[in-house]
Amino acid sequence: MKKFKETIRLKIRRFYIKKTAKKRQNKLKNTDFTIISNNCWAGFVYQSYALKYRTPTIGLFFMAEDYIKFIKDLKKYVNMKLEFIEPINSKWYEKLKNKSNFNTYPIGRLDDIEIHFLHYKTELEASEKWNERKKRINWDNILYKFSEMNECRKDDIEAFQRLELKNKICFVSEKYKDLSNSYTFVLKGQKERVNASYEPFGKNRYFDLTQYVNNMLGE
Repeated sequence: MKKFKETIRLKIRRFYIKKTAKKRQNKLKNTDFTIISNNCWAGFVYQSYALKYRTPTIGLFFMAEDYIKFIKDLKKYVNMKLEFIEPINSKWYEKLKNKSNFNTYPIGRLDDIEIHFLHYKTELEASEKWNERKKRINWDNILYKFSEMNECRKDDIEAFQRLELKNKICFVSEKYKDLSNSYTFVLKGQKERVNASYEPFGKNRYFDLTQYVNNMLGE
């Protein structure tokens, strides 16, 4: 039932985004920015502003631990050759094997991290899109986004906050007293993890993304 509700929410979200994108785009001053995201959020954001994808992190997800490694040394990993593995050889096999969509999408590997290309049908498609889009990264204007999902632990959130990155945000399901609120935004109604369909785009009661992206220009 939870998965069904999430699927419906995502479909409604996509429809709404398409209908309102141009209006949202008119409020955006910073249009040449890269989002590095741990899940499909980057794609939603670019769609919500009717902008071209400027990141390879589209239609995929990282397990939390792998994502922290990935952004900690982003240029190193992005410049590596993307390889693919069989799902049974995934280091996350035991955690993911009972998911209904596991074994239905390609799994890529960059050295010691995995990329789960959730919305791709073939390794060729995933490889072509990854290599094409990584060339569009604006290294001077990056927003790093993390969220409490995919085996995320408090340690992972703490590790994210310790990273010296200029622009970073994290969506969580609860407020952690000993963590900085400068980077974390609580999405109420979420329990133990954050569902992708609740992560804000544009502006909502939790977070004004448009204002944040505009402020990345330093004006």
